[in-house]
Amino acid sequence: MTETNYDIRLVVLDMAGTTVADGGLVEQAFTAAAHHLDADPDEMIGYVRATMGESKISVFRHLFGEEAKAQEANKAFEAAYAELVDGGRVAALPGARETIETLKSRGLTVVLTTGFARTTQDAILAALGWQDLVPLTLCPADAGGRGRPYPDMVLAAFLRTAAADDVRQIAVVGDTSYDMLSGVRAGAGLVAGVLTGAHDADALRAAGATQVLDGVGQLPGVLA
Repeated sequence: MTETNYDIRLVVLDMAGTTVADGGLVEQAFTAAAHHLDADPDEMIGYVRATMGESKISVFRHLFGEEAKAQEANKAFEAAYAELVDGGRVAALPGARETIETLKSRGLTVVLTTGFARTTQDAILAALGWQDLVPLTLCPADAGGRGRPYPDMVLAAFLRTAAADDVRQIAVVGDTSYDMLSGVRAGAGLVAGVLTGAHDADALRAAGATQVLDGVGQLPGVLA
C-alpha cells in the first residue's frame, strides 16, 4: 500500500462486498429471479459473477433481452433480496462502520453507493441501522439511471455534496472491477479495491485500482 498524493475530501464507498457482507445473497436472489422466469440460473450465473457491481437492471437486460422480462426479473430479484434482508441475512463487514465514523471524524464526506434499486438499498441501510450514518446514499436511479461501470454515481456524489473542489480529491472504494472502472472514469485521485467481495486483486488492478486492500478497515491508514 502506498499513500495517495491527493488531498482526499470525498470518499465514495460501495456497499455489498465492500462495507456490507454479501454472503452469497446476490446469487441466491438471482437464482430466485431466474426460476421466477422459468430460466436456468446455472446457465447465467457466470455472467452474474463477472458483472458484480453493475446495475442489476442492466444485467437482466443483457440476460433476458426483452425489457418486460428484464423488469420482471429485476422485481423478482429485489423481492427475493428483500426477503433475505428481512430474514436477518445482512451484516456489516468487520470495521466498516468504524471506518466510516473515523473518516467523518477527520472531516471527510462519505457517500454510500450500490447497484441495487433504492428499495433494496434502503432495506439494507435499515437492517444495519445505517440510515443516518452518511449524508448521502446513491443508487443508479439517483444518478440518471446509469450504474457502474459508468462514472455517474461518483460524479453525482461530487456534485451533490460539494465536498471536493476537484475530482482528484475523490476516493472510490469497491470490491469489483466495475467499481474500479467507475472511479477511473470519474477521474478519482484514489481508486481502491478491497478483497472482501466479488473480484480478486488481479481483476481489480486490471480495471484501474491504484490500491488493493485486504478490507475497508485499512482505508483510514491509507488516507492518513
